[in-house]
Amino acid sequence: MLPHHSPERSLNAVRQPVLFMGHGSPMNVIDDNAFRPVWEKMGALWGQGARWPKPRVILCISAHWCTEGTHLNALAHPPTIHDFGAAYRVLFDQRYPAPGDSALAQAWSHRFHQASKPEPLVLGGQDWGFDHGTWGVLKPLFPGADIPVVQMSLDVQAALSQHAALGLQLRGLRDEGVLIVASGNTVHNLRSSERSAPDDQATDWAREFDGFVAQSVLSQDHAALCLGQASEHLRGVFRLSHPSIEHYVPLLYAAHASHASDQVSFYCEQYQWATVAMRSIVWS
Repeated sequence: MLPHHSPERSLNAVRQPVLFMGHGSPMNVIDDNAFRPVWEKMGALWGQGARWPKPRVILCISAHWCTEGTHLNALAHPPTIHDFGAAYRVLFDQRYPAPGDSALAQAWSHRFHQASKPEPLVLGGQDWGFDHGTWGVLKPLFPGADIPVVQMSLDVQAALSQHAALGLQLRGLRDEGVLIVASGNTVHNLRSSERSAPDDQATDWAREFDGFVAQSVLSQDHAALCLGQASEHLRGVFRLSHPSIEHYVPLLYAAHASHASDQVSFYCEQYQWATVAMRSIVWS
């Protein structure tokens, strides 16, 4: 494991980008689809002679770890979690054996404050590991699994604006060699999905809300993503797009960890099952 950067060294570090990954079905990690090959090409942007140096550690914020309070996984060797049913049994032998970083998780637990309360993050996650929102995107991006990964949970008690505020706290990590990867979807409604729909097909409301996210990101109106001033129409589109909000919340962390000087790049702008937007975003 690479040594942690001291404050002096971090001043000279190359700023890491921040990623929002639209992960969709867990089968995307092995199926023949339009998304995984793009993720694999994205992974080539890091490393010797590439656009960015290899991250010294990855902080992953997944839609699939929801807790009371915000937790950091402090396990030295987090297990690969298969957090889905027997319909995905073919994935049960998938592993992502990246190490954790207990010391760094402990340091961050004191450094940052929870979204919904003025207290340090909870150092825990002993019963957790890498869920498919984490390993499902990190495996195509960094198949070597040789970069330490610390996973952070989503506080179910927090408002959207509080999640955004915690994202702002995390921004400085990018100058310390930390790659922030938020994993969810800009639209995620499985109740209305059409499993036979092609990747260019989407419901009108899915296109509308995904377009709202894209425009807000491009215009750097990240406050709009918290929907505080949203019209009743947009709130209705949001409710259709996210019957539950856990796949939307990671986007707030990524957007608010970005800088005004960042360039925005979109990847995988298609849809899955007509009601899951697969848009991925890189701020750099």
